[in-house]
Amino acid sequence: MTDERVAAGLREQLASWRAELQGGARRVGWKIGLNVPEVQQALGIGEPVIGYLTSATLLEPGGSFDGTGAERLMAEPEVALTIGHDVEPGDLDDAREAIAAFAPAIELVDVGGSSGDVQAILAGNVFHRAVVFGEERPALVDVSLDGTIAARGEVRESAEVPRDYADVVELTARLLAGAGERLEEGDRIIAGSLTPQVPVEPGDEVSVDLGPLGGVAVRIA
Repeated sequence: MTDERVAAGLREQLASWRAELQGGARRVGWKIGLNVPEVQQALGIGEPVIGYLTSATLLEPGGSFDGTGAERLMAEPEVALTIGHDVEPGDLDDAREAIAAFAPAIELVDVGGSSGDVQAILAGNVFHRAVVFGEERPALVDVSLDGTIAARGEVRESAEVPRDYADVVELTARLLAGAGERLEEGDRIIAGSLTPQVPVEPGDEVSVDLGPLGGVAVRIA
C-alpha cells in the first residue's frame, strides 16, 4: 500500500516538474532519495522515494555550482543509470535489462531547514539542488569497485559500489506509474548516495572516484 504522504508529495513534485518542462527545461531523469534505512525509520516510510532531474539543475563535469544562499549544502556520490527502454513496474528482470549504461555522478542537496514532513520533502524535490554526471560506461566492469568522495583535497568518505540496480529501476517505475507517469527510454537515474552526505561550502572542489567506472568533479562557487 502506498503511503499517502508520499503519494501526495509526489503529485505536488510532479506538478513542479511539468511546469519546469513547460518553461523550457529538458527532461533528464530521476533521483533516489531517503535511501538510508535509519532515515526511513525516523520518517515512518518503508522504502526510498524519488525526485526529478531536469536541465535546469544539470552541471557540466568540472563546472561550478553557486552555493550562495544554501543553508546546509551536502554532496552525495552516486552511480547514474541510463535507461535503454521504457520500463513497467513489477518486473525486476526487465528493470535490470533496461539499464543501458552507468556513470559516476555527484548530487548537491541543501538539507537546511529539513523537517520530518514527508509530503513537504517530496514536494520540495527531496532537497535537490544540482547534479553532475561523468562519462558513461556500457556496463559495470567485472571487478569489485571501491568508491571515494573527496573535498578540499582530502578523502572524506569511501564505500563499496553495489553491483545490481534492478530494485532502483523498478522502484522508480512503480512510483512514477502510481502518479500517472512512466520511466522512459533515455531517462537517467541517480541511484542514491553511496556514503553519508559530505558537507561542502563555497570554495570547495568535490570529486568522486569510482575506480574503473571513472570519476567526476564539481566546484562550489
